[in-house]
Amino acid sequence: MLEIVAYALGVMYTPGPVNLLGLNAGLNGQARTSLGFFVGVGAAMLTLFLIFGWVGAAWVRGDLLAVVGALGCGYILYLAIKIARSTIDPGAVRQAPRVLQFRDGLIMQLCNPKALVATLPIVTIQFPAAGIQGVALLPWSLGLAILAFGAPGSYALMGAVVGQRLDNPRLLKGFSLAMAALLLGVAFSIGYENVWLPVLSGVS
Repeated sequence: MLEIVAYALGVMYTPGPVNLLGLNAGLNGQARTSLGFFVGVGAAMLTLFLIFGWVGAAWVRGDLLAVVGALGCGYILYLAIKIARSTIDPGAVRQAPRVLQFRDGLIMQLCNPKALVATLPIVTIQFPAAGIQGVALLPWSLGLAILAFGAPGSYALMGAVVGQRLDNPRLLKGFSLAMAALLLGVAFSIGYENVWLPVLSGVS
């Protein structure tokens, strides 16, 4: 059962769109006010674990994953643009970008193909191998959802530590632009791997 936790930690705590947004929130002093965003991420993962664990993953086809991936890429691009266009007032440095909310975390994680990549191997392979099924899925899914909640939260804490050492609005704006650029890169990467290639293989 330790393999389940190790796999979840390895997938959830590596850099990705959700964790990068958590880092950006911490850099801008929004670690506490973005708590709803982190809860939304955890709620999305709980939903995915329970749905795939109880209903099964047989209906998750390649074309459906492509649609989900396209929606996720669009939402990531939207947030990247919002971050890049945010202005930082020298008199109120710590309140720069729009605060991420529960809805942002929920929608982004539900439409994030990497969340499906993290979920499906656990519910289709690791849970059955460990005899986790039925009602037992609930506490395990809840525990893994708490780990998912902690992933962007830990990145936000790291960002907060770094952000406290910065008092120059231009540096914070530079960090915001860098985060936006990384999110754009993630969006295009996800779009290529999870949307373009599946569609291309379907056409051919």
